[in-house]
Amino acid sequence: MPSGSIVTGDAPLLRYVLERADDALVLGHRLSEWCGHGPMMEEDMALSNMGLDLLGQARALYTYGAAVEGAGRTEDDYAYLRDERAYGNLLLVEQPNGDFAVTMVRQFLYAAFMTPYWQAMTSSTDATLAAIAAKAQKESAYHVRHAGEWVMRLGDGTDESRARAQQALDALWPFTGECFMPSTAEQALVASGAVIDPAMLAAAWRETVARVVADATLTLPADTWMQRGGREGRHGEHLGHLLAELQHLQRSHPGATW
Repeated sequence: MPSGSIVTGDAPLLRYVLERADDALVLGHRLSEWCGHGPMMEEDMALSNMGLDLLGQARALYTYGAAVEGAGRTEDDYAYLRDERAYGNLLLVEQPNGDFAVTMVRQFLYAAFMTPYWQAMTSSTDATLAAIAAKAQKESAYHVRHAGEWVMRLGDGTDESRARAQQALDALWPFTGECFMPSTAEQALVASGAVIDPAMLAAAWRETVARVVADATLTLPADTWMQRGGREGRHGEHLGHLLAELQHLQRSHPGATW
């Protein structure tokens, strides 16, 4: 374990909150990598703003996690002082940006799941989670609309843009199944009504995705074996590189503030 890393508690609510926060932080960081590199100024700003939305969700969830754990930690501790195996994010969100088509397809597939997820979570018996969900579902609704429009534009565009969009969809599809596999923490909390079983959203997600893919004149990939392991801390090589960049300053200068 890298020097200075923390070990968090394993209470189900804490684990759940950190998992969802990790999803938002990692994907938000991926979108931030586009800053200054977008295909046009308007889209550069849109990608940055979506990244900020996700960062805000991560901060709210990490802050709640700190309150749940009661160990005197802050959102920065969870973001900067955990090693790769302690992160519980979905494998989908850590996939590299690739070209613009990959980024938009990844964003669409994730947001198409999170929009109904956050909407359902507004009825959580946990008042804090319900409040976080109420704000996040509005942001996610914009994300799925924006990314979905780009998927249609790319798929129904030139031969080159269509080919790239289809390649992105085919490459990312095996990572989507993990969205609907409840983690151990989620399984422990579903009965209380604090969280929902993500598996219940599979049909709605597929309907949204199928509609956009059809409008984009793309082909929906065949269901196959799905990648999993992110919730258990089993990640690919990409997350380690992402965290090395994300955590560099804090690891190099422990306790630095600004």
